[in-house]
Amino acid sequence: MTKSAVPVPPAIFASDLSMRYPSRRPASEDLVVNGVSLTLAQGEILAVVGETGSGKSTLAAAVAGAAETGEPRSPIIHGGALRVLGYSMKGISDRKRDLLTLRVGYLAQDAGSRLSARLTVAENVAAPIYARDRRFNQRDAGEAVATMVDSVRLPLGILGRYPHELSRGQAQRVAMAQALILEPALFVADDPTSGIDPTVRGAILDVIRELQAERQFSALVVTTDPGEVRRVTDQVLVMHRGTVVGKGQIDHVLDTARHPYVEGLAKARDLGIIATTRNLSA
Repeated sequence: MTKSAVPVPPAIFASDLSMRYPSRRPASEDLVVNGVSLTLAQGEILAVVGETGSGKSTLAAAVAGAAETGEPRSPIIHGGALRVLGYSMKGISDRKRDLLTLRVGYLAQDAGSRLSARLTVAENVAAPIYARDRRFNQRDAGEAVATMVDSVRLPLGILGRYPHELSRGQAQRVAMAQALILEPALFVADDPTSGIDPTVRGAILDVIRELQAERQFSALVVTTDPGEVRRVTDQVLVMHRGTVVGKGQIDHVLDTARHPYVEGLAKARDLGIIATTRNLSA
């Protein structure tokens, strides 16, 4: 008798998810994420698009395990459900959060500027390895770092440099290598090309797409620019003021637009100017 296959849980599952930031008098109008539902299957990529204040970065932070931490500016799950790699994020314990974050690579907004100035590129990329295991073999770590840096299209000669010696695009790719060094099952990239020279943005997005195809991790990519979506995926979730106003294949979402914000994106696409919110962040 053949045993039935165990169903694989989605990488991300959200059902009527609402979120807010800590306040003395929480009210419905304080919700920065309001009634969001989505499912991201294992090995797939979803782009989350929205303008400033749409809640997309708050959603990304929650998926990456940065919600419900007790910190003053840490978002709180107000209602609904969020499960990431099988873990329920509402009221998650510190131990389970630690286990989860080992499997999630998080590239926060402007992560390149957050690299440790006292560490070399190699040391910055290796930091998650030693945070997990302080006795990890240095030679093995060095080989893993070199492989990862090469994978994000940086020359190995950069390994001994310090963050202040890098361009903004190089620093962002170093941060990406750091986020991916533990070979996560899920990669969360929050506006990975924000503030990057336009000539370099495409290369950063191409790296994400190529590494995902090679390593088969799931990915949630947040952007203010719908024009970037096609570099990594054709599946999009459009957010506006905390709610989902479009979901599905990007051209279908734009072609069947019913919300004014999505209609604006569709017009921008048709006029070939779909990059108007590039310098905004949520």
